[in-house]
Amino acid sequence: MLAEIPLAFLTQIFLSLLAIALLIPTIVLLVESCSAVFLPDRPSKRDVDWQQIKVAVLMPAHNEALVIESTLQSLLKQVKATDQVVVVADNCEDQTAAIAAAMGATVIARHDPNHRGKGYALDFGLRHLSQQPPDVVVMVDADCQVQSGALPVLAQQAFAVQRPIQAIYLLDQPAQPSQKDLISAFAFKVKNWVRPLGLHKLGLACLLTGTGMAFPWPVICSVDLASGHIVEDMKLGLDLAIAGYPPQFCPEALVLSQLPQDQQVAKGQRTRWEHGHLQVMKTYLPKLLQTAFQQGRPDLFALGLELWIPPLALLVLLWLGMTLLSLLARSVMALWLPIFLLLLTGLFLGLSIILGWAKFGRAELPLIKLIAVPLYILWKIPLYLMSMFNAQKNWNSTRRDIS
Repeated sequence: MLAEIPLAFLTQIFLSLLAIALLIPTIVLLVESCSAVFLPDRPSKRDVDWQQIKVAVLMPAHNEALVIESTLQSLLKQVKATDQVVVVADNCEDQTAAIAAAMGATVIARHDPNHRGKGYALDFGLRHLSQQPPDVVVMVDADCQVQSGALPVLAQQAFAVQRPIQAIYLLDQPAQPSQKDLISAFAFKVKNWVRPLGLHKLGLACLLTGTGMAFPWPVICSVDLASGHIVEDMKLGLDLAIAGYPPQFCPEALVLSQLPQDQQVAKGQRTRWEHGHLQVMKTYLPKLLQTAFQQGRPDLFALGLELWIPPLALLVLLWLGMTLLSLLARSVMALWLPIFLLLLTGLFLGLSIILGWAKFGRAELPLIKLIAVPLYILWKIPLYLMSMFNAQKNWNSTRRDIS
C-alpha cells in the first residue's frame, strides 16, 4: 500500500510534521512574549508577616572562595535573627568553608568524591536542616548577588501559596561587553525573565532556573534531590510540578550573577545548561504530557509546552535548516505546505524576539548590535553538534572566572 502513495505526498506529510513540531514552540514563545509585554501585572499572594516566617538560606558551594564573601554580604543584611544561612562546603579544596564561617554563616562540610553534583549537596543540607525544620528554604548559588528585598519577598510568597517560587535570575554584563556578551545576556533574559513573566501573567507555572528559589519545607521534602543531574534545578521543578507543586514566578525578586569573560568558562557553563536542557526535554516532555492527560491537569500540559521550547539559538538553527530543506524539496516537487508553515514559524519567532527586545532588552542591547546574532548562533553550532554525538551527562562545577 505504501508503495502506491506518491513520493511527493509522503515527502510533504513528513516535512509538514517536522514544520509543525517547530511551529508549536514558536507559538508558545509568541504567546509568552505578548503576555509579558501587554498583559497587566498579576499581583502575587504574600499576605503573611515576614517576621513570623522561619527561613533557612541553603547555599551549595564547591571551591567558591573567590565569590562567596560577596554573595554572603548580599544575603546576611536581609536575614532576621531567627533565620539561618547554611553553606554546604561540598568537596572543597580551597578556603570556601573558612570564609563562609568568618562571615557568620553556618558551615557544614561534605566529602564524597564519588557522588558529585549540586543535587547531592542540597540533599545533604536539607538533612542538616531537618533537625530544626524551617518554614521556608531559600536556595542561592554561591556566585550570586541577591538584590535588596528579594529574600523576604521570596519567603513570603512561598509560605503564602505553599508552592516553589522562582526569582528573576539574570546575568550581569561586564563593564566592556563584547557583542557576543550582549546577545548572550539578552538570550538569558528572554529565558529567565520574559518567558516566566508571560507565564506568570497567564496564571501558569514556570521552570526553575537554578538560584533564587524558595520552597515551603513540606514541599521540598516531597521529592528526592540526591542526584548528579547536570541541570538539577530544572529537573527539581518538573518533579515538584508532577507531585502537585508547580513552581510560581516572582517578578519582584531579583538575583544576579556575572557573565563569564573567559571563553572556556563560558563554553563550559553553556554546554552544561543546554545539554542538560535537551536531555530534560527528551525525558520529561512525554512524561508531562502523558500525566497531564491522565490526571486532567492543564497546568502540566502548559508546562510541557514551555519545556518544548528549545534554546533560542537552536530553535533558529532548526528553523533555518528546515527552511533550506523544504526549499530544496520545493525545487524538485511542488510542495507548498511545509514552506507556508515555516514562514509562519519564522514570523512568530521574529515577533517574539522583537517584542522581548523592545520591552526588556533595548537599553542594554542597542539595535545596531543585533547584527551580531548570526555570529552568536554560529558560535553555538559546535555545542549542539556535541549534544548529538558526545553530550555532557556528568555534573561539573563551573570554574570561576577570576576577572
